[in-house]
Amino acid sequence: MSSPPATPDFVADGMVTTISRHSVPDLVDYLVEFLEGKGVTVFARIDHAAHAASVGLSLRPTELLIFGDPAVGTELMMDRQEIGLDLPMKALAWQDENGETWLTYDDGVWLAKRHRLGPHHAATLQAVEVFMSSIARTATQG
Repeated sequence: MSSPPATPDFVADGMVTTISRHSVPDLVDYLVEFLEGKGVTVFARIDHAAHAASVGLSLRPTELLIFGDPAVGTELMMDRQEIGLDLPMKALAWQDENGETWLTYDDGVWLAKRHRLGPHHAATLQAVEVFMSSIARTATQG
């Protein structure tokens, strides 16, 4: 997979990608600290590069963070239970072939369309999107 264009943010195929000034581990460390400080549950941190190395393969730094607010996720799943496939939220920090670090997460509007969520969830999904974009901006530029 080739790297995204070298712009600060772009959206493609339901994913928002933002360039970061930090290394992958530092970016994920910051995200964990920020999320926990906001009372958001961090469910898992998966180091894909470490797992690749454990089977003798090489992968540039790539870490997945899984997090969310069970109250918000449950509200959405009560309407469209299959959205649980995409919840909790995820953010992928990764390094491209040029050594640049990127943060990618799912676009809230895309999630709503994918799972056919009704307009009564518009405010919730807007809040999720604002939260995700604000943490991405804070974490990647901070």
